[in-house]
Amino acid sequence: MKIRDILARKGGQVHTIQPHQTIKDALQVLNTNNIGGLLVLDETGKLAGILTERDVLRFVAQDNPDFSTPVHEVMTKNLVVGAPQDDVQNVAHTMTEKRFRHLPVVENGKLMGIVTIGDVMKAQRDSYQGQVYTLQTMMIAEEE
Repeated sequence: MKIRDILARKGGQVHTIQPHQTIKDALQVLNTNNIGGLLVLDETGKLAGILTERDVLRFVAQDNPDFSTPVHEVMTKNLVVGAPQDDVQNVAHTMTEKRFRHLPVVENGKLMGIVTIGDVMKAQRDSYQGQVYTLQTMMIAEEE
């Protein structure tokens, strides 16, 4: 299974924010949409970073955090990105080993979507369930 398969199922909707917007703005978008991360796009629409719950938690843990702080001061800038043709098992391994939960998917410099560790685990689970069903069907057919 490939990342493109996950994106095809979940759709390409991506919640974004701009670097100059505030942490307060970001928190409102995260909360309203019940999501754990926002992709940060610059004024040309190019991926500039990601702001995740973990980034916000580090920010809030500071003494007297100022929620009017721009997103670009808090976001993660060094991103690992995926491509639609990436294998789901490899992506799961990378996300687990590098300990991140949101993977922007980019093709030819264009943002295609985002997959979460939950999306990846669900895709793997569904694949395994399909394999189990196939094996059960084969076993029942052999018994008859």
